[in-house]
Amino acid sequence: MDENRGEANRGGQIRGTAGGTASVPLSVLDLVTVGAGRTASQALRTSVDIARLTERRGFHRFWVAEHHSMPGVASSSPAVILAHLAAHTERIRLGSGGVMLPNHAPLVIAEQFGTLEAMAPGRVDLGLGRAPGTDGATAAALRRTDRLNEGADDFPQQLAELTRFLDDDFPDGHPYPRIHAVPGPVQATSPGGVQSPARPPVWLLGSSGFSARLAGVLGLPFAFAHHFSARNTVPALDLYRESFTPSAVLDAPYALIGVSALAAETEREARRQVLTGALSMVRLRTGRPGLVPTPEEAEAYDFSPMEREFVDSWLADVVHGTPDEVRGGLDALTKRTGADELMITANAHGGEARLRSYELIADAYGLPDLG
Repeated sequence: MDENRGEANRGGQIRGTAGGTASVPLSVLDLVTVGAGRTASQALRTSVDIARLTERRGFHRFWVAEHHSMPGVASSSPAVILAHLAAHTERIRLGSGGVMLPNHAPLVIAEQFGTLEAMAPGRVDLGLGRAPGTDGATAAALRRTDRLNEGADDFPQQLAELTRFLDDDFPDGHPYPRIHAVPGPVQATSPGGVQSPARPPVWLLGSSGFSARLAGVLGLPFAFAHHFSARNTVPALDLYRESFTPSAVLDAPYALIGVSALAAETEREARRQVLTGALSMVRLRTGRPGLVPTPEEAEAYDFSPMEREFVDSWLADVVHGTPDEVRGGLDALTKRTGADELMITANAHGGEARLRSYELIADAYGLPDLG
């Protein structure tokens, strides 16, 4: 890869700028959650509304995550959703948090995100994970194989192949030098070509040390899933920073963390809303995935002692409460982890509560209304 080209096209797209009184950039992770009594169409419209709101209030990026076979999560096709969001936004960075690389052929991902880059030049991120984003049986159906460990074990090789397709720079002697991901850099080098050689920056995602170390060794930006692996956050970030080698992409580490957070006018209302997500997780962990329940259903649910213990543990890592309480919790998390960016996800039943939460968090940090 041409190092100058990589630095010019990607380095400046990774680091964000903090707004208002926030110490780090604030971003959003959206799961296109579907609540009981709601449709996937309504959930997708809510995601558009959240993307437009957070763009207006100066959030840095908006990512969607790949999940499968979960009735309450309608984000099985990140590239399709991102294309829809690109048509309804103008400035906010859009990306995957993430695409699960072992589920797909690298060439397909390169083509999809090359297309997205052509739709929204200079504001597309490609976040990659090595987990399936689902259970083992669904992963087997996605990959048409029962050898599920093979994808994770081959992740570095798959990543290298994807990067070659994105940069269109397979070396001589490789089986693929005449295969090109289109749209992509090959169009700039074709006779009469005027296509920009820019391509989306690659991020590695993780909830353990594997991707942290790999991202560090390769000099890539790293996103850690604090929202469901809080105990591993600091060790993983330490490992990423210790392993970091400067590259054409970054000259110093850059790590964001995903964090569950929800603000409401009162502490009680915030608790009501986040309890819906907690009950969803109870059902998912016990093999009963479904739509996100209403606050009324969650409040009336008779949790067993074991379920109550899980809920208490889960909610301990969800920053929730009044806007001031949420701001304080996010600031404390930033200080404790040294994260360079916070990516907030609000898991609740209704779109109204999630929209209101992002508005309140923006107000708490004095983020400007960009209109």
